[in-house]
Amino acid sequence: MEAVFFDMDGLLVDSERLWFEVESEVMERLGGDWSAHDQEQLVGGSMERTVAYMLARSGNTRIAPEEVARLLDEGMLSRLHTQVPIMPGAKDLLVSLREEGVPRGLVTASQPKIMRAVLDGLDEALFDVTVCAGDVVRNKPHPDPYLTAARLLAVDPPRCTALEDSPNGVASAEAAGMTVVAVPSVVPIAPAPRRRVVSSLTEVDVAWLKSLHL
Repeated sequence: MEAVFFDMDGLLVDSERLWFEVESEVMERLGGDWSAHDQEQLVGGSMERTVAYMLARSGNTRIAPEEVARLLDEGMLSRLHTQVPIMPGAKDLLVSLREEGVPRGLVTASQPKIMRAVLDGLDEALFDVTVCAGDVVRNKPHPDPYLTAARLLAVDPPRCTALEDSPNGVASAEAAGMTVVAVPSVVPIAPAPRRRVVSSLTEVDVAWLKSLHL
């Protein structure tokens, strides 16, 4: 195993519930309502996809997509400045990988400012590289984010593991040729070839991750 890559929202940090709060607030301003079903359609996706979905869902034609994106960013940043809820087992696994000398990357579909807020509340030194929405033309579920991260570390994608919580993220990592460990957060994910499914990162350790590549 040459490297391990971590998704951010819903995998590294418990931010999907924060996104739901923010999306609900913004949708109210758009004149619509928001449900868990709506969030399921967007988990692991890009800001552009979220904004387009919200505008179509609300039927609001008076507000520009850029303004919706700004409202979403501001709502999320205000929350992350007061709390960065780390998922159980995430930091312990990162520390163990660092101690074992395994390269680590953060690969997120979020905007740079959101990633920066999370890293400010965590420990950026836990990652050797980071890739976010500002670093690729095509975001998840395309393979570009994971291929970019692998290129930055000069590692072979099939010899890497990606930790993901969403179908979009899983599709991205698998399209890049990586082994995937899924920890579903909002949407169920089924096991598949080269894909393991666990209920929490507390079930994952370095030895087990290495065994997936034997």
